[in-house]
Amino acid sequence: MIDTIVALSTPAGAGALAVVRLSGPDAVAVAQRLFSKPNLASKPGHTLHHGTLRDPENQEVLDDVVLALYRAPRSFTREDTVEISCHGSDYVVQQVLGCLLRQGARLAEAGEFTKRAFLNGALDLAQAEAVADLIAADSALSHQVALNQLRGGFSDELRGLRAQLITFAALLELELDFGEEDVEFADRSGLTRLLAEVGGVVAGLLRSFELGNVIKNGVTTVIAGRPNAGKSTLLNALLREERAIVSATPGTTRDFIEDEVSLDGIRFRFVDTAGLRDNPADEVEAIGVQRTRQRIGQAALLLYLFDLAELTPAEVAADVATLTAHLPRLPVLRVGNKLDVASAAQLAAFAAVENEATAPEAANKQPATILLAANQGRGLAALQTALLAQVRGAGLAGTGTATIVTNVRHARALAAAAGHLAAVEAGLATGRGTELLAADLRHALGALGEITGEISSDDLLTSIFTQFCIGK
Repeated sequence: MIDTIVALSTPAGAGALAVVRLSGPDAVAVAQRLFSKPNLASKPGHTLHHGTLRDPENQEVLDDVVLALYRAPRSFTREDTVEISCHGSDYVVQQVLGCLLRQGARLAEAGEFTKRAFLNGALDLAQAEAVADLIAADSALSHQVALNQLRGGFSDELRGLRAQLITFAALLELELDFGEEDVEFADRSGLTRLLAEVGGVVAGLLRSFELGNVIKNGVTTVIAGRPNAGKSTLLNALLREERAIVSATPGTTRDFIEDEVSLDGIRFRFVDTAGLRDNPADEVEAIGVQRTRQRIGQAALLLYLFDLAELTPAEVAADVATLTAHLPRLPVLRVGNKLDVASAAQLAAFAAVENEATAPEAANKQPATILLAANQGRGLAALQTALLAQVRGAGLAGTGTATIVTNVRHARALAAAAGHLAAVEAGLATGRGTELLAADLRHALGALGEITGEISSDDLLTSIFTQFCIGK
């Protein structure tokens, strides 16, 4: 039996308004027992009603409210739904919830409203997960990606892939039914072409996860370099506030300082670290240097900052090589600071190295060093452009798809599907039996179906929806 659930859908705490939501077969009847205006049951959906709420047991007035009525199936959960907008006092909310519970409603579990929307066919599983992502979105780009997924862009792409594969899977299954007659219904060359096409799309979706993960969780960017290179000055310039103490004395920063800023919709978490040198002045600075090296190991991007007037190109290259010796995949941006005090000869030395590294015939082209004067704000725009280029360099342009995957569960399912599709391709090339081809194709379809919930388990649903807030 489906019961009626209730929960506070707005954040807890005092505010101007709070919304208490009911959903289920008795939602209207339970609300009517408290509401002053009669005949809610006869009112159409998508209507608002103003009145008072009273405790049915003692007729005490609880609050003056606006009640929104939604009729199944035209509601978020596809059930009868009532949303009560009351004043945002904790006391008022608790009194309203208490009365509704005593009148037969049950307190909703975490994510239960969205779970009902999924179970009743209003959303697929990928769209349901996008609800949580949309609530948590803290940048323009993360909001855009979550909204696209909620509207079904990702799901539509997956359904198109599955539809193509299902046709061939059905023909392979048909061959198994006529196994003794040695007939082929599935065109092997057509299946090979389809696998290449579908495999390419799946591979593109998987490649997009690297960008999607950055969009969803932000880019941890460690600013590292030798003492007195201007790391704290650069952090302050990027944040546009005096977040870190700036001093001409080397070794001022003993521990890391971090803060966030959004650049063109992508969230960067900049980490200012202790200056790196072989002989720290004291034990505290030594601990700071050790923590800097640990933080670099956790970074998504390393911004190596150096003093243009103090280091040669060879010294910069040696420092970067040392820092990334055990981190071969860590992207590095080289940033030369103190452009305002560097001599023409020093700048010419770096220009010569850059020209050599970026020449068309260079075997391993290196990205240009960004030159700036952090204390004056010169070169910051170029640095921000380079930061965005680093994040987007392996993004949509290289995925072959307009969809960005941001969910770890989706990425794992896509990886499993890619493995099974590769097994089918290998089986076709080696003449593997129809039953094995059909089995691998079924597994691929199952992995894709897990993303949208066409194939799911109670354990999976519990794992997903318990991560939601109670009122959602």
